[in-house]
This record gives sequence, C-alpha cells and structure tokens, in this order.
Amino acid sequence: MALREEDSLISELNLACSDLKTLLQASSKIEDTLEKMDKKFDVIDESLSTSSRRVAPLHSLAMATKALETRINRAVSPALALLDSFKLCESLQQKLLEVSSQLSADKNPKKRLKLLFKLVDCVDKLNAVVNTISEGGERVIQKLQEVVEFLSRTKATDQYRAYRLRETLVTLKILYQTQIDAMKFDGLLDEALLNLQDEHESILQKLRHHNIDESQGDNKPDMADSVLGTELEIEVLRQISETLAANDCLDTCIDIYVKVRYVRAAKALMRLNPDYLKTYTPEEIDEMEWGTLETAISLWIQHFELALRTVFVSEKKLSNQILGGILDGAVWLECFVKIADKIMAVFFRFGEGVARSNKEPQKLFKLLDMFDSLEKLKTEFSEIFEGEAGADICTRFRELEKLLVHSSSKVFWEFGLQIEDNSDGFPPPQDGSVPKLVRYAINYLKYLASETYSAPMAKVLLTEKTWKAGILSKPEPEENLLRDAIINIMEALQRNVESKKLRYKDRILPQGFAMNTYWYIYMRTRNTELGKLLGEQYLKMNYKVVAEESAYMYQRQAWKPLVRLLDKEELKRENKSENEDTRALIREKMEGFLKGVSEVSQRHRSGSYTIHDVDLREQIKEATVKLVVRAYIEFLNAYSSALPSKSYVKPEAVHGLFDQIFNGSHGKLKRRDSKHRTRGGTSSSFDVESKDLRRLGSYTSDM
Repeated sequence: MALREEDSLISELNLACSDLKTLLQASSKIEDTLEKMDKKFDVIDESLSTSSRRVAPLHSLAMATKALETRINRAVSPALALLDSFKLCESLQQKLLEVSSQLSADKNPKKRLKLLFKLVDCVDKLNAVVNTISEGGERVIQKLQEVVEFLSRTKATDQYRAYRLRETLVTLKILYQTQIDAMKFDGLLDEALLNLQDEHESILQKLRHHNIDESQGDNKPDMADSVLGTELEIEVLRQISETLAANDCLDTCIDIYVKVRYVRAAKALMRLNPDYLKTYTPEEIDEMEWGTLETAISLWIQHFELALRTVFVSEKKLSNQILGGILDGAVWLECFVKIADKIMAVFFRFGEGVARSNKEPQKLFKLLDMFDSLEKLKTEFSEIFEGEAGADICTRFRELEKLLVHSSSKVFWEFGLQIEDNSDGFPPPQDGSVPKLVRYAINYLKYLASETYSAPMAKVLLTEKTWKAGILSKPEPEENLLRDAIINIMEALQRNVESKKLRYKDRILPQGFAMNTYWYIYMRTRNTELGKLLGEQYLKMNYKVVAEESAYMYQRQAWKPLVRLLDKEELKRENKSENEDTRALIREKMEGFLKGVSEVSQRHRSGSYTIHDVDLREQIKEATVKLVVRAYIEFLNAYSSALPSKSYVKPEAVHGLFDQIFNGSHGKLKRRDSKHRTRGGTSSSFDVESKDLRRLGSYTSDM
C-alpha cells in the first residue's frame, strides 16, 4: 500500500515538472515578441514626432483663421443688420407717403380716423427703426473699423478682400452720418409728426361742449352731456399724443392741447353771456345798481356750478383719456388744471370783488347764497382739482370761502350796529305808525331765519367763532348761535324804538307808536320760522306784552281823561238837590266831554294818531267804545234831566263817531231816544276788555 502511494506521488511530480518546462518555453517566446514590438513602437514614436513637428504650423494657422473669422463675423453681422434697418426705414417711409397721400385726399371723418391709426402706426415703427439705427450705428461702425484696421495691420487676408471691406466701411459711415439726422429731424418722419400735430389740434377743436346755454338756468347739469368725443376720436387722440411724446414733441403736444381745450371750454361758458364777469373790482361793484348786482351774483352761482360740474368734469375726463398714458400719468392732471385755472380765476376775482365791496345789508343774502353754493361744491371741487397740481386753485377756493364768511358776518353785525345807532336818520313817524326801519328789519330777519338762509347763516357764525376761538374750542350748536345773534338784532331794534319813542312831544303819540310797532313785530314774527327760532314765550314777553301795555296806556291817556270828566263822585259831593251850581257843573262836564271827544277824534281822523293793523284797530275801538260810551250813557242816565235837550249828543252819535275815528266811515248821525241806548248790548263785553287792559297794565308794571 505504501509503495503504491509513493509511485502515484512521483507521477504527479513528474507531470508538474513537465508543465513548468512548457510555461518557461512559452515565456521565453513572449519575451522575444515583446522586444520586437518595443522596437516597432520606438520606430512609430519617432515617426509621430516627425509628423507632429511638420503639422504644428498648420494647426496654428487653422486656429488663427478661426479667430479671424469670429472677429470678422462679430463686426459684419451687426453691419448687415444695420443695412437691413436702412432698408426697412426706406420701406416705412414709402408706406408713410402712401398713407399721408390717402389722408390728404379723403374727407370722410371716420375713414380719416382709421387712416390716422395707420399713420400713427407707421410713425411709431419708423421712429423705432430710426432709434435703432441712431443708437447702434456708431457702435457697429466702430467695430467694423476695428476689423478693417486689424486686417490691414496683420495682413490676415488678401488685399482684394481687405479693400472691399474698407469700401463697405466708408459707405456705411457716410450713409449713417448723412441720413440719420435727416431721418430724425428733416425727413418724412418730421413731416409726419408735423402732420400729426395738425390733426391732433383739428380733432381737439371738434370736441365741443353741447347743451350749455342760458336756458339751463337752475337745472342741474346732466353728466351724460359732459362726454366729449367718440371712442374712436379719443383713441386716435391718445395714440397721437403718445406718439408725439415718444418723438420728443411732448411740450408741443401739451401746448396744443392746453391752448385748444382752454378755448373750447371758455367758448362753451361764453355761450352763457357772462358779461357781468367784466366788472370785478370792489369799486366797480359798488357803482352797480343793486338789481343788476343781484342778478349778476345769481348768474355767478349758476355759472360757477355749471362750469365745475359739466365743463371741468368733462375736461378732466378728456385729459385723463388722452394724456393719462404719458409719463406714467404725471402730465394729464397738470394740463387740466392749466385749462381750468384761467377760467376759475375769472370766477374767483368776481366773487372776491363782491366779498370786498361795501357791506350793505341787502348784500347779506347774496353773500350767503354764494357761501352756501361753495359749501355744497366743496367736496366735488376738491375731487376735481386733486393732488399737487390742483393745490393752488383749491387754496384760492378756500380763500374765497373765507372772504365770504368774513363779509357775511360783518354785514350781519353792521346791520345790528346801524339799527343800534339809529342810522336811518329819520324822525319818528308823526302819526305813530310803524317806522320803515322796523318793517325792513323784521322782514330782513324773517328772510334770514327762513329755511333757505338760516343754515348758511348759522354755518357762517359758527365758522367765524371757531376761527376766533381756535379749533380746540368747544363748538356751540349752530341754532343757538343764530338765535342769539338774531336776539341781539331784535334787542337793538327795541332800543331803537324806545329812543324814537322818547323824541315825541305829544303824550299820546309815544304810546300809539309803541303799540303799533311792537304789535307789528309780534304779529309779523309769530307763526313764522323767525318766531319758531325765537320762541313764542320770548315774543310774548318782549313784544306782545309791551304792545298791550302800550295799548292800555294809549287808552288811558287818550280816552281816560274824557271818562274822568264824566266822573259822578264830584257831583255827589255837591248838594244832592239839583240847584243851579250842580246843573252848571253838569253842563260844564258835558261840554268838556264833547269838546275833548271832538279834539281827540279830530287828531285821529286827521292822521295824527294812526293804527294801521286792522285787528289791533278793531280791538282798540271795541275797548274804547265800551269805556267811553258806557260812561257817557251812565252820565246821561243820571243827569239828562239837568241838561237841555240840545246840549248833548245822543249815544248813537258818539258810537258813530268812534266808527269814523277807527274805521274811517262817513255815515250820517241819527238821533235816538237816550233811554233806548241804555239798553244796548255792548257794555258787558267792554267791561271785560277794559278790565283785561287794566290787569295787563298792572301785570307789566309788577314785572
């Protein structure tokens, strides 16, 4: 077993040895082959080195050629584009000539507007091409010149090609230098821009304000009427304006727009015939007749509102539509304000002249009309003249309002001072009637307290007080301010009446004068807006009570002495027997009574004592009849037997006499039996009236 294993191992070793010999032989052959290949690589490497040394100049030449080609292309390509721009410019100029020719020949408005769109489009495109040539031409020529100089210096190309490139450069430079200025300033583009300016002005002149004339009166303007131009016209004007602005013609465009639209707006307002605006200085206004000035102020208010709400609203809208796209909207509002400023200046100077003119009482209501109109328009005015552009015109508006506030308040307070100073210059009425100043003042205050003027007057008083006291002061209700102000006038009027009352020398006239005047004030004021403002209690205590007290004093001084003549107490103190002395006294009293009645009645009928108010006259007559006739009847009943039948007048005649005194009747006197008169039915009502007057007199005296 052991021998077999050894034999097997020896066999394997022999086999392995044989394999190793074979590998060594193969390695030897490979080594020989590699040596041969190495020799071949050395030969190839030597060949490549030789070839590389031979190809290197050609490679450098190829790289230089490529760089030269790139440099030439960078200069020639923009030059070719510049030449294409010149060709496009020529084409657009030809098209511009065609459109301009069609525009000149066509008279149809709509077709002309459409042709203007084409003209504007051509001008815009031509302007863009000219700008492209102008902005890039010098740079293109500079690059081309650098290439020509490089080729000349380096001789990188043949002389023929360098010559052609040099000739192209010279031609392009001459073309650019000679044509660019002509295209921008002297060529068809300039003519087209001038044509657009003319068309712009022509279309603007056609946009007119309609339905503005004197017949509008107080009618509020219709905002639909304020639209100017069709959509097509507006769009054409907008494009033309933007085109002119893009071609350095903005100033010209603005000048044309402002000039034309100012003329159109002014002519629209001139259709209202505002000739009154030519008179505007305070001195000239003071010389105007009041009726003329009153009409002028009314027209000013209407025209101011019409100008603002119709003309200026439409002009502002038009400015925005046409010029709103220029310089991001920085131009249109300023142009609108330029248009409106001159027109508004005319309105402002008239209003300022009125406010600075003489402060006559009758001007107050027209000043309040002007102030109220401005107050109502204040918000709209600020909205229309907005922004920094309208700051100056808004400032002048506020200054006019301020002037009107000062003038209105000054007229009002000076009116009170004129009443206080008794500046009417007339003596008290000789018949005791109501003075003209009182009638004027009451009607004046009634008008002021009306719904139309109470609110503006209260606003004026509050504004003036706020300015004087400061913004931080506590505001007082407008109604209280107006009431207090009017009460001041009423008190001044009362003092005026009392001063006139003292100027009478007659003892009866002052009472009749006070009665007439205070009763007039009370009756004309009660149940009116002025009465509501002052209050019924105020009117009663200050005027009705005083009038009734004066009526009582009038009766007491005019008629009470006659009643006292018929006093029976004196006769009772005499001998009760009807002796001659008693009868003489009775006759004396009767004669004195009849004489006194005749004198007083004569004063009344001659107009020395006048009671104009019908109701007041009737009340005074009834009270006087009750007082005098009753005493007369009682005297006759007591002593008629002691009087001759022809020595006294029948009661009916006395009653008729009072009808003549108070009613102005001229009927014949009829005699009746004296006993019949004693059963008349008027005495009881007279007692009540007479007692009322007495009680009223004592009541006022106590107060």
